[in-house]
Amino acid sequence: MGIQIAPSILSADFARLADEAAAVSNADWLHVDVMDNHFVPNLTLGMPVVESLAKATDTPLDCHLMIEDPDRWAPGYVEAGASSVTFHVEACRAPIRTAREIRAKGARAAMALKPATPIEPYEDLLSEFDMILIMTVEPGFGGQKFLDVCVPKIRRTRQLLDKHGLDLWIEIDGGVSADTIERCAEAGADVFVAGSAVYAADDPNAMVEQLRGLAEQSAGR
Repeated sequence: MGIQIAPSILSADFARLADEAAAVSNADWLHVDVMDNHFVPNLTLGMPVVESLAKATDTPLDCHLMIEDPDRWAPGYVEAGASSVTFHVEACRAPIRTAREIRAKGARAAMALKPATPIEPYEDLLSEFDMILIMTVEPGFGGQKFLDVCVPKIRRTRQLLDKHGLDLWIEIDGGVSADTIERCAEAGADVFVAGSAVYAADDPNAMVEQLRGLAEQSAGR
């Protein structure tokens, strides 16, 4: 599995989502931040928008649920068109059951960790997932500064996956840019969510390629 770039539509123009999706046609994923104003202090979008966006683009949707009660809501995002659904372990009561329900419906299941949440307590659960999302900012808002203190957790997560022979992806989300992506790729990340860095660029597609190239070079791929 090579390096993958997932532009976050949180930094896109919500009035032109189909056009904004087309502006990053060379991306591997479109990252969709679902926030409920309870788990995080921000409100974005929900299933109806995901369903509409899935019909408007051929790029697979990577839905990141920053919501309470993901046990109840996560499977519905697969039905809405998401190809990957991520929920926060801090909000989930039954992560194994929820991951299995997501996978049973045909999508990839991912577990997200806030910056202060360690990976080690979830070592025994790793085989139930397809991807681990390590937040490199506090979830809730785009445009935040990258937290360097999260880089060691990326490396420890990669070591745990290698220890158990697991072929999971490690995704990072928050403050990803040309200035930060290389250290994360070197630490073991392979999927990179980039919002402001991509959509604030003069040429979003070109920025996707630049970020991919920097990560590939740093990861030695």
